[in-house]
Amino acid sequence: MRKNFGPKTWLFPCPVLIIATYNPDGSANAMNAAWGGIYDTNQIMLCLSDGHATTKNILRTHAFTVSFADAPHVVQADYVGLVSANDVPDKLQRAGLHTVKSAHVDAPLIEDMPIAVECTLDHVNEDGMIVGQIVNVSADESVLDEQGNLDLGKAQIISYNSAAHDYRVLGGKVGNAFSDGRKLK
Repeated sequence: MRKNFGPKTWLFPCPVLIIATYNPDGSANAMNAAWGGIYDTNQIMLCLSDGHATTKNILRTHAFTVSFADAPHVVQADYVGLVSANDVPDKLQRAGLHTVKSAHVDAPLIEDMPIAVECTLDHVNEDGMIVGQIVNVSADESVLDEQGNLDLGKAQIISYNSAAHDYRVLGGKVGNAFSDGRKLK
């Protein structure tokens, strides 16, 4: 038997994306954004309202980075989503997060979070969705395996559970994409 919940914004897993930009004064800014994902080949999309300082910064600089929040920084990731840079311009410092300028785009990388996507603004859709061109993906060596590939188990990436309003760590490997289903052919 199923229980009906009606229309909900439930999609699992929902990555916890930390969007970083530069403010007009050159200081780093970041926000937690739950609504984002892959748009097309080498493109990412973000659903951000016009009132966010981050949105204004993206439109001004045409650049941003997207870090994947991890379990060790869940408090900081949540904080940058609760507090607006319009009210607390130094929220990154208050969160204890550290940034360095990206070598690929005019935006900061959050050093504390191990994986980041570095983007330039491609366009803004008619409904306000921000579409970025992926210029580079970088990962801290601490989250790589012996062959130099990304190891999500080491990364401890978190997702947002919109049904219970909590954060969850992504689990372990359960199969091989584009391979396991061949057993049924």
